[in-house]
Parts: sequence; structure tokens; C-alpha cells
Amino acid sequence: MVDVTALGARVASSAVAPLVRRLFVRDGPGAGLVDRPVRISALVSFRSEKRSVTPKDVDKIAAELVRRALASAGPRERPVDAAEATAVKDALARTLARLGEITVEDYEAVGLGPDRFARELRGNVPLSPYGLGEGGLLLYERLLHTASLHILNFLTQRSTYVARRQTVQTQQLARLVQAVDVLLERLPSQTAEDAGFEERYADHIAGRYGTLTIYGLDAGTREWPLDTAYLSLEATRPQAAGRAGRRDAEYLTVAAEQVLAGQDQVFVRGVAGSGKTTLVQWLAVTAAGHAYDHGLTHLIGRVPFVLPMRRIVRPGAELPFPGDFLRAVGCPVAGEQPPGWAERVLRARRGVLLVDGIDEIAGDRRAAARRWLRELVRAFPGNLWLVTSRPSAVPEDWLAAEGFGERVLARMSQDDIATFVRRWHRAAGVAESVGESLLGAVRTTSELNRLATNPLMCGMLCALHRDRRGFLPQDRRSLYEAALTMLLERRDRERELHAPDGVRLAYATQVQLLQKLAWWLIRNGRQEMDRAEALQIIGRALPALNLTGADDEEVYHALLLRSGLLREPAEGRADFLHRTFQDYLGARLAVQEMDFGLLVDHAGDDAWEDVILLGLAHARPKEAERMLGRLTELGTPRGTLLAAAGLRYAAEVDPEVRKRVEEQLAALVPPATFELGSEVARRGGDLVLGLLPGPEETDDITAAIVVGTAVEVGSEAALHFLTRFRTHPGRDVQVILADSWHRFDRERYAREILAHLPEQWPVQVSTPDDLRTLRSMGGWEQIVVRGAYRVEDLTELIVPERLTYLALEAPHPVEGLAWLSAFPALETVHVAGDVDTAVAQELPTGMEFTWEPSQQPSHTHHQG
Repeated sequence: MVDVTALGARVASSAVAPLVRRLFVRDGPGAGLVDRPVRISALVSFRSEKRSVTPKDVDKIAAELVRRALASAGPRERPVDAAEATAVKDALARTLARLGEITVEDYEAVGLGPDRFARELRGNVPLSPYGLGEGGLLLYERLLHTASLHILNFLTQRSTYVARRQTVQTQQLARLVQAVDVLLERLPSQTAEDAGFEERYADHIAGRYGTLTIYGLDAGTREWPLDTAYLSLEATRPQAAGRAGRRDAEYLTVAAEQVLAGQDQVFVRGVAGSGKTTLVQWLAVTAAGHAYDHGLTHLIGRVPFVLPMRRIVRPGAELPFPGDFLRAVGCPVAGEQPPGWAERVLRARRGVLLVDGIDEIAGDRRAAARRWLRELVRAFPGNLWLVTSRPSAVPEDWLAAEGFGERVLARMSQDDIATFVRRWHRAAGVAESVGESLLGAVRTTSELNRLATNPLMCGMLCALHRDRRGFLPQDRRSLYEAALTMLLERRDRERELHAPDGVRLAYATQVQLLQKLAWWLIRNGRQEMDRAEALQIIGRALPALNLTGADDEEVYHALLLRSGLLREPAEGRADFLHRTFQDYLGARLAVQEMDFGLLVDHAGDDAWEDVILLGLAHARPKEAERMLGRLTELGTPRGTLLAAAGLRYAAEVDPEVRKRVEEQLAALVPPATFELGSEVARRGGDLVLGLLPGPEETDDITAAIVVGTAVEVGSEAALHFLTRFRTHPGRDVQVILADSWHRFDRERYAREILAHLPEQWPVQVSTPDDLRTLRSMGGWEQIVVRGAYRVEDLTELIVPERLTYLALEAPHPVEGLAWLSAFPALETVHVAGDVDTAVAQELPTGMEFTWEPSQQPSHTHHQG
């Protein structure tokens, strides 16, 4: 039998809307322009002498709704027999007739939303006389919900008063109606077996990926609900270098969760801890969820497949094909999967394939992974693909031939950091003042500002700031060391676990064992190990650790239960809580074992970058100097950049060695391209700023690259450096400066950079505070609104006389633009997303309107 709960969604708006309109009295001229609410009972006339709608009409409408729903199921899978279908029709007709009785006004009904409005309608309708069985009751409820949705949407379209009073609800209803139609197009008629399994699989996805492990809560780790923990970061489209390395004037960014809205296949790069896996989780849970008002229509009706590469790539084993996806990742409902289900999903173009961590598999397996991806994309076209990796694990355009576009996760902006820190402290139950104290330290201390670049590091800073009552480590090695102490030594003591079950391991013993496991994983290019491999490593170490009476099994379990760093992601497999801890511990042992040559020999491997830098941090001064010398001797840009980055990690460096590193770095500065500038900034930090030329020493193209490099450094010193370019006449320089204010403290950047620009180029705003800052400067001419917005904020906070260009890059469609008449100087409006082109008719005469549909790169232009 077909899944009854889906039947209501299988009746398209093109079928429901005309039926709903027949429930209401036809309006006279100008009815939609009323400036007051209207009772719904006044819009239908079931009792008056001159009625336009009769109870018999309602009965026909209910019968048609039931007929269409049953027709969508097909003749073989009807959920109710003919007699019960008649009972459903009678109950639905009686419920819809309540429209003539309720006293709710139209705008109040819209505010209730479809669920509560449906309950309002059936409030005084007893269902027992109709004798509905389970299937009939479900069908009745779904059809009533569908009718309620379209009734409320009709009310918003009928009355400008309702649309004005209930702006948010009006937009949500329109999105829901659109989502139902998208779902109908994408969701083929399913067998009951497939539909039932997808429900169970969706529940598994929500349970498995619906929480995040946030470091540092409760003196350790805690699961945080994804919907409150998720932080929307930016994904930047890498710019192709032109003849002189010129970057496009428009530096294209998009919210990370929107990367699949404009392209079916995307390859996302991001550094460790930048949020790649979190993005995968968010997309999986959103696609599997049954809420369709999120505005991401490309995810509606899709089925997510989460494919962590470190789980599915096994030594000597072939990569899995669709029928084996769930089993390969250890999904507990894999055994219930109907034969051929995964292939049917992909042939219907309903899949969202989330391939996480190309960098987490050995280099010699990556070519096989690319062939595997190519075969799947060609065999099952039209599905959505997201593949993630650390930045340099594979070459640029690694998947370009397979049709993948590339995006890079940006470092957290100052606003992102503030949002994360405040959420963390709320979740931890810590006073708001503690979080604000940390934010002040991050803004004013260059080392902390450099550390707080991604969610993982921000979480560590929050935990240690609270744990140490405001005293924070000032470098990365000290930060990790303090985190290890908190996790391995203080966690049990502070929870009063003086006698935990099993063997008690001292702090030094835990560190020694964990770093042996970490170094083995790094040397073997692995992210997971079999339990047997872990036991063998521990067993070899035990004789030297003087753990009397303990065997490898007991010690292994003690590390799992007490360390907070080692975990079992699947039965018989072990890995570290996060790759960063693995790199830190592995580097610690590499220095102890004096494996400096092995570290330098892997300078060309992106997976070893943090291991090398942390090795420099652990090394004694002479050891660090030798490593830096070996890196410079490589004679490669990568070796030079690693050496430059390593200067920040080494505690003591001979002046001659430092001079040699700086001279080699100077040969890379100014960078020839924006891409190289980003690499130089990431690894060189503030050191690069002293080597970059000033505005008077460069041509326009080089000046733009220099400014882009300083923006990527992102420190207080970088902001001071950028003030030298604020009056530079180069167009690209000005565009980059205007586009970068969200990377720094908003108010200071506006005061020191934006206020001095000779011409006003587009700036991005995402909060009312952004708008207030621009207003305090007297307004701004060109504004790009990113994310959800309230019309009231835009009309109240934008200086009307200044605004000439407005772009709306919201995650949801825009239903109306009549409010733009409040801006008399506005010449051009651009909307990114799916919109009803009829809204262009609402614009004042002469105003240009452009839009960019989410699935199409081209622009369409209209004149208002």
C-alpha cells in the first residue's frame, strides 16, 4: 500500500488552487486593495439567499480532492477502498464548510499557518460518525492540510492588506506551495516498500547527523543540535587568473549551504576544522527532513547519501557502487534496503551524494577515487554531488573534467566569530560577559585573531577561556597542550571520577599511547585503523610503560572511555575526535623520535602540512633551525611558504636562518596571482605585510593582488596596512576593499576604510547592525543584502536618497518589490534566486530589474 502521508503532497497546486478559489465568493473590482481585515466567514456564503457557493459545491470540491489524491497513487496502491473514500470525502466536505462559520479574520488565519488553521477548521467536526479507519484518517488529515495551505495562500494573494500585515507568513506559504510542486515533479510514484524505507532511512539520517560535537562544552565534548549549532559560512569561487593574474571585479561568494543551488556538482576545499564535514551533515539532514520551507528547492524530495572516504576506502577493496553505499558506511538500516532502491533513486535524479574527505585517503588511492566518481556521475546524471577535501590534497581543477565546479570555504569573518562565541556560551550556560571578554581579546590580540579562523579553533578558545578564567594561550602549540591537559587529566578529576571503571592511565601515559596511534596513522596515510591494529600498537608499547597487570584490551578501552580524543566511529574501527588532534600528537612523537627528515620529505603533501608546522613547534631550537634550512633548500614555493609559516611556530631561530627564509619569501612577494597571494597570506601571516609593496610602488593589477593578499591575512596589522590603499584609484582595488569589510571589525573598517573610498562600490550586509553602520556614515549607494531580511529593516535603516543599486541575495524567493518605491534614487535592483518575474511590474517606471535563477547562470533583464 502506498504511503498515505505523501498523498496530499501529490496533488499539485495547479489542481488544488482552482478548487480552493471555488470555495470563495468572487470579488468585485478593487477587492484586493482593502486596508482592513475581513472575516473569512464573510468571504464564503453558505447561508445567504444570493450565495455563490453552496454546500453541494463544497461536497464536489472535497470529492475532487479525494479523487485526485487517489489517482496519484495508481490503481494498484489505493490506501482506502471506495466506501472509505466516500467517508473521507464527506468528512472533508463538512470540515471545509466550517469556513462559513469561523470568526477568524483573514490576516489572523494567515498568521496561524496551515497546521494550526487546519486544527481550527476541524475543531467542531466530530469524525466518529464517518467511521474512518487508519488509512482513511491519514488521508483526511493530509488533504485537509493541503487545502488549508492553499486557502491561506489564496488569502495572501487576494488581499494586499494581508500580504502587508503578514509579510513573513506570506513568503513562507508561497515557498511551501512551490515546494509541494517541486516535490511532485521530483518524486515519482513509489512502491509502498520504497516509501516506507525512505521514511526509516530519513529518521536514521536525522539521528546520526542531527547533532554536532562541539569541543569544550562540559569540560570535554557535548552533542549540540545541528539546527542551533550550524554556522553559515561563505564559500568562494576560485577566480581564474587572467593574463596578469587579474581577479574578476565581482568576487563571487555564496553561503556554503547554497553551493548546490546553482550547480549540480561541486568540489569544496577547506582547511582542517573549517566546517567541511559540518556542511555535509547539514545538507544531509536538510535533504532528509520533511520541512520544505527552507527555500532550498534543489534539496526537496532528495535522498542524501553520506560517503566519508575514510570509511569506504579499505585496503585492497573496491569502492562501493550505489547498492552497497549504506552497508559501506555502516548504516544500521542497510539490511532493510529494498533491492535496487538506491539505483532507482539515482535514476530518478533524486540523490544528494556527499563525498567527504578526499584528503583523508592515501595519495595512491585518489586516482581510483576520481575514476569511481567519474563512472558514477556518467551512469547516474542529474543528481547533486558535493565532494570535500583539504586545499592542496589534489591539484586545481581535479574534478573539472567530470563537470565539478570548485569552491573554497572562507575563514570565519568577525561576525561569524562573534556569532559562534555567543552561541557557545549560551549552550554552556556561561554568563554573556565571559563571551564578550573573549571576543574583546580575539579582536585586540593578533595571535588569538589568527587562531580563531574556523569553528574548531573557536570552540577550543571558548573552552580554555572559560576553564582558565580568561587567561589564554597565545600560540597554537600551547593551545593544544592546554586542551590535552583539560581532556586527559582534568576531565575525570573535575567530574569526581576518582576511581573510573577499568585501568587508570596517567596523563603522560595517555599522551604517549595516543601519539603512537596518531603517528602510525600519519605515516600510513590513514584516518582510521582497525581495532586489531590499535591493539597491536598498544601491546608493543606496554612493556615500556610499566602498567602492571594491564593488557592491551584494557588499555584500549580506557583510552576510548576516558581520553575524549580516541573514538570508535564504527564497530572494530578507531580514529581521533578530529584530524587536528591527530596531527598534533603525531608531530609530538615525530620530534621525540627525531624523524625530521621524514617530516621535510613530505613537505609537498598537503596532509602533512600541519604535522610539519607542529613539529617545528615541538622541536628544540637547533632542530627547528635544521628543519627550516631543509625546507628552504627544497627550492620550491611550497617549501618556502612552509618555512615562513614555521617561523611563527619555532620558539627560537638563528637570525641567519630567519633572514634566509625571509629572503626566499620576498621572492614570492608581491604574489603574481590572487591564488598565490592567498597561499602566501595563509602561511606567512603578518610577516608578509612587511614585504608587500605600498600603493605608490605598484601598477593597478599588482595593487589589487597586494590588497587581496592583505585581506587574506585578516589581522589588525592587515587592516592598518590596507589604510594605505584606501584612496588608490584602481577599480579592482576599490572593489576588493568595499567587498572585504565583513572580514574585519565592522565599525572600525567602515571608519578607517569605507569612509575614505573615492567611489562607492557594492558592500555586503547581512545584519541590521551592518545597515546601522552604513547609516552612521551617511548611507551607501550600492548595497548587497545577503541572507534573510525584513523589509522593515531595509526601509528604515537604508538612507533612501543615497541608494542607487540594491542586490537581494536571500535564501528564499522574493514575492513582492513594491516597497522599493521608498528609495527615490534607486536605479537597479538585482535578485539572486527564484522569483516570479511578474514582480518587475511593481517597480517604479525606469528602474532596471535583473535576476539570476538559482539553477541557471544567465541573467534576465526587465525595465520596471
